[in-house]
Amino acid sequence: MPDLIDKAMPAIIDGKSPSTQQQYTYVASLLKEVFAEFMPDQVRHGDIVQMMDMYKDNYATGNRMLTVLKLVFQWALDRGIINFNPAISVKRHKQQTRDRLITTNEYQAIYKNCPDWMQVIMDVCFLTGQRIGDVLHIKRSDLREDGIYFQQQKTGKKLIVAWTPELSAAIERAKAARKQTISMTHLFTTRGGVVRAHSNVWKTFKKAAAEAGVENVTLHDLRAMSGTEADNQGIDSQKLLGHTDRRTTQIYLRDKTAKVVQGPRKKAQ
Repeated sequence: MPDLIDKAMPAIIDGKSPSTQQQYTYVASLLKEVFAEFMPDQVRHGDIVQMMDMYKDNYATGNRMLTVLKLVFQWALDRGIINFNPAISVKRHKQQTRDRLITTNEYQAIYKNCPDWMQVIMDVCFLTGQRIGDVLHIKRSDLREDGIYFQQQKTGKKLIVAWTPELSAAIERAKAARKQTISMTHLFTTRGGVVRAHSNVWKTFKKAAAEAGVENVTLHDLRAMSGTEADNQGIDSQKLLGHTDRRTTQIYLRDKTAKVVQGPRKKAQ
């Protein structure tokens, strides 16, 4: 199985976004450990169910492992290496809807424990509502007269987030830090001019959150915070987040407080 996974992975990740390639490669390494002693034709439905049970407390990883395993077996089936795909009949873990909303106080507490470069990234994530992978890959050429141009890596969606005074100030801070690097293309780089690694940015954020005493929070929650605040301000959060389906946007709108509404007035008789 490890040999089969290694052979299939180049075709599986070909054309995928960098973040998806990274995620698939990681779970492929887990699959090679789980099925280290198996030949491809020895893997059965029940073996894969046992694997899913192992990851019932980490359902996202388990589901991703199942996705990659299905693709590996389909690759092998197409080439006559196996006679059937045993992963097809295995059910995914039911996705749990995340409802964590970072408060303004929590944001500020995490912010204070971050280095300057991480503070700017946090601000740009919140002010644009974009995924961290798309923020880290902002180029100088993406800074246009009407706003910041994004082509989302996950969906290919194209949009421009218009300038606001706060966003302009954050980008100016990023430019000032960028002058200390040798990069002339990307905005968020190390001093050596290399685009900051997604994993290191996540670790820095988690470390700052732990030091601030803010629990159960991820960097991706900034996207939900942005979409929720935009919605509260009457801004079209669906367009900001780049979703085609409004139902997807609803997942990110996490303000559950009761809204003050006004009923109709009674007409005079």
